[in-house]
Amino acid sequence: MLILSTRNQMAIALLLVLLMVLTRSHHFASVHNLADASWAIFFLVGIYLRSAWPLLGFFALSWWLDFAAYTWGGVSDYCLTPAYVFLLPAYASLWLAGRWYAKQYQFTWRTAIPLSLSIMAGLTLCELFSSGGFYFFSGRIAETTLSEFGEQLIKYFPLYIETFVFYIGIAIVIHALFALIIQQFNSRNTTTG
Repeated sequence: MLILSTRNQMAIALLLVLLMVLTRSHHFASVHNLADASWAIFFLVGIYLRSAWPLLGFFALSWWLDFAAYTWGGVSDYCLTPAYVFLLPAYASLWLAGRWYAKQYQFTWRTAIPLSLSIMAGLTLCELFSSGGFYFFSGRIAETTLSEFGEQLIKYFPLYIETFVFYIGIAIVIHALFALIIQQFNSRNTTTG
């Protein structure tokens, strides 16, 4: 199980907030050419932050960034429909998947299996809630069918997976580096102490 100090959790939370502010679609991404990291952020919040309160904070931050983009940023409100509420269970799915993985975590290669399972489950549920919610409940699609929705999934879901894996890959490398440094530090202190 992954257990971090409050100080480390706060540092991670601040980094994730900064990442969301810099990458949230259509806000700063066009300036920096960074893809939206929101899905990976909610998954990482589930892994690293023990309390459920940060989940609510990241919900509020994502909503505020979208609101600011629509209100002051000149971004189209095309996605601002009654289906926007489906982002809550979509992001919660990623958070829960991360939360489940945190309980399975061990710093060994065997952790790749539960990590992969949690990623697949979280991504699939998130995509079904967010894209399915928009497709069926936004009112933007005149004639909805399951087959057309399936075509949309095949077309767009791989792009979301690619972006998610990019950010999670970076997080895995950073996590492994810190874990190895701490492990090395602890082994030196045990030997000299």
